[in-house]
Amino acid sequence: MCGRIVMTAPDEGIAALFRAAPSNDLPPVPRYNICPTQSVAVVTSDGGQRRLRPMRWGFVPAWYKTPADGPLLINARSDTVASKPAFREAVRSRRCLIPASGFYEWSAGPSGERLPWYIARADGAPLAFAGLWQGWERDGQSLTTCAIVTTDAGPAMAQVHNREPVTVAQADWPLWLGEAGHGAAVLMRAAPEGTWALHRVDPRVNSNRAEGPELIAPLDA
Repeated sequence: MCGRIVMTAPDEGIAALFRAAPSNDLPPVPRYNICPTQSVAVVTSDGGQRRLRPMRWGFVPAWYKTPADGPLLINARSDTVASKPAFREAVRSRRCLIPASGFYEWSAGPSGERLPWYIARADGAPLAFAGLWQGWERDGQSLTTCAIVTTDAGPAMAQVHNREPVTVAQADWPLWLGEAGHGAAVLMRAAPEGTWALHRVDPRVNSNRAEGPELIAPLDA
């Protein structure tokens, strides 16, 4: 699962890292509480030409009559993505990378309360979530939308949640983006041991209106 995203890196740095031409309408940064249905910056590749472009986080299948015509698809499970009608064409031909600085996940407290955690790479490097994208158009309205691929959690993440977002190592970006032939399915796995740094954060992040760098500060800071 991945339900909120943090992005603090400037557009110019992300564009340079991914060797992607940036659009001029990217969402503002820094952002410490990006929620589903909001815009995120996404890396796509067309014939090896990479773009950093905005997309709505929340995949809208082509057959939806409106963006809210069915479930809000912010994640795509790796074990069903190739067979689920909403995603099976996208995983073959419309894969993307979704850069992030970190993300939030929630564990259950002793009384059933939701306890938020901030999760980022231990080395501080940006993340590249494995994503899928889809264009949608109906009655003069058009959207470009995306979802994050998730898989069974590795040992570090399992202490918080049983799923984690698939992250793609820099050496594998060409394979996931379709620039290096077939075989991207092998990338849909948990991050290697030692990848994650996790800490509890203030429950204020539970509100989708909360914003600011204090949201990612350790709870005991």
